[in-house]
Amino acid sequence: MSSLIVETTGLTKRYKKHEAVNKVDLKVQKGDIYGFLGPNGAGKTTTIRMLLGLIRPTEGEVHLFGENLAENRMSILGKVGSLVETPSYYGHLTGFENLEAMRRLLRVEDPSRIDQVLELVRLTGAKDKAVKDYSLGMKQRLGIAMALLNEPELLILDEPTNGLDPAGIHEIRELIKEMPGKFGMTVLVSSHLLSEVDQIATRVGIIKEGKLIFQDSIEVLRKESRPRLRLVTDSLKQAEKFLRENHYEVMRDGEEALLLTETDMKTSADINRLLVENGFEVCRIEEIKRSLEDIFLELTGKETDSR
Repeated sequence: MSSLIVETTGLTKRYKKHEAVNKVDLKVQKGDIYGFLGPNGAGKTTTIRMLLGLIRPTEGEVHLFGENLAENRMSILGKVGSLVETPSYYGHLTGFENLEAMRRLLRVEDPSRIDQVLELVRLTGAKDKAVKDYSLGMKQRLGIAMALLNEPELLILDEPTNGLDPAGIHEIRELIKEMPGKFGMTVLVSSHLLSEVDQIATRVGIIKEGKLIFQDSIEVLRKESRPRLRLVTDSLKQAEKFLRENHYEVMRDGEEALLLTETDMKTSADINRLLVENGFEVCRIEEIKRSLEDIFLELTGKETDSR
């Protein structure tokens, strides 16, 4: 049996001539916290709406828990909880009353489930307060509580930290991190902020202009940001060949320099000496550091939104 909780094949959504989502193949494993990352307008929310059956794909298929969403929509979505964009609530009702209304709508039989989710999202002390008097962070947590009512196996959150202050962001982040370990839940969370995804995700998918341009573990992305040794010599091609013959891992940095993954002082000194002793003129040798943000900007070719 496949361990994939979410799998899309060629998922596409076209509006007239504009392709909002273009042949996206998502793969989310059981127990993942999958960070779905991309600039605003990249196609994240459209993809999520297709995963939840809120809009129909122009092409492609969605499989959740190994089943085709188009063929088994009701039974599949009974195992999914979601918060897409702004949570819906009745402002004049209390947090408890909002959850009671949602419990009846979802046909959750056990009334005590309300107290359980209130405790999970740390709103027990505010359950009798009118939601119109909640802070933005409290409203987001109430939205997540609603998504958790039916004890979902898959939790989908679309930009859950949008507009929150640092304390609110921290609360939501810690809550998401608990889900797989405590409750065996798989989480897909979208964001336009790499710094947020980096702190919670085990796996990352990056979408740009409707296309999935990266999908792998967060460790693979972090590996890309490790420091490298940048080397400029008078004979680049020959130096590259020579270093490979001496068992160094070398790659080109355009037409001007070479990059090596080993950056410790001894390796730098050894390479410098080896090249000079074999007739190469080393013009420059330096350590280059790139942040995860640099990698993200390089992949997406856009500046992230500052919200």
